[in-house]
Amino acid sequence: MKIKLLLFLLFPFLNIFSQEIVKATISDEDGVVLPAVTIMNISSDKKTYTASDGTFSIEAAPEDEIRFVRAGFERSSIQAKYLINKNLNIKLIRVAQPIEEVEVAKITGDIAKDSRAVAKIDKGKIVEDAVGLPEPKGKMREEPANVKQVLFPILLGNLNIQGLYDLISGDARRMKRQYRYDDLQEDIAWVRERVEDDYFTKEGIPRERISEFIEFSFLDKPQTRTFVRAKNLTGTLSRMDECFPVFLKRLKESNKK
Repeated sequence: MKIKLLLFLLFPFLNIFSQEIVKATISDEDGVVLPAVTIMNISSDKKTYTASDGTFSIEAAPEDEIRFVRAGFERSSIQAKYLINKNLNIKLIRVAQPIEEVEVAKITGDIAKDSRAVAKIDKGKIVEDAVGLPEPKGKMREEPANVKQVLFPILLGNLNIQGLYDLISGDARRMKRQYRYDDLQEDIAWVRERVEDDYFTKEGIPRERISEFIEFSFLDKPQTRTFVRAKNLTGTLSRMDECFPVFLKRLKESNKK
C-alpha cells in the first residue's frame, strides 16, 4: 500500500521531468516567417506565441500534441517528438479565399450609376438563390463511363453512344488512370508543402527522391495516405517514419545493381 501511494505521489513529478523544450520556426508557403502564431500544447494547456522571426519554444513531453493557430491559415498540429532536436521550419497553409468576379461596365460619368455598375457580383450566390441549391463542392470532374451505366440502359432500349465509345476506345480507362495520378500528385504535394526537405534528408533520403519516398509510403503503409486525406500531419509522419528503413534498404540494393 505504501509503495502504491509513493508511486501515485511521484507520478506528477515523473511527468514533469519527461518534459523537454521543443523549438521550431513557422512560415507560410512562400517561406515568409509568421509572427503571432498561437502555439498550444493540447496535453498540458500551455500556450505561447511565435516571435517576430517566426520562432517559438514550448515545454512538452514527446507524446504531447502541439497545435498551431493563426487567422487566415489552416489549423495544424504535430506531436512534440517530431520537433525535439530537429529545428524544423513548419509551414502553415493559407485558407483559400474565394475571389468574387468584378463586372466592369462602360463609364457614363454618373457617379451613382457607375458605382452600381462596378459593384462586385457573386454569380455563385445568384445561382444558389435562383435554384435554391448550394454551389457544388469538391472536384468538378467528368465521371468516367462504366459497364453498368452503359449496358443496363441498352437492355432497356436506351443507347448511351458516348459512354459506349468511351468504354470501347479506352477513354474511360485512361480518364480513371489520369484521375488516380492527379490525386496521387495532390497528396504528395500536401506533404511537401507542410514538411521541410530536411526532415527527409536527415533520415538519408536524397532530396531528389523525397516525392518518390512519399509515394512509396502510401503503398507500403496505406494508412499514411488515409491520414493525408484527413489532413492529419501527425498521423502521416508517424506512418512515414516506419517506412524509412524499408525504403533506404531498397535504395541501397538498387544502387548496388
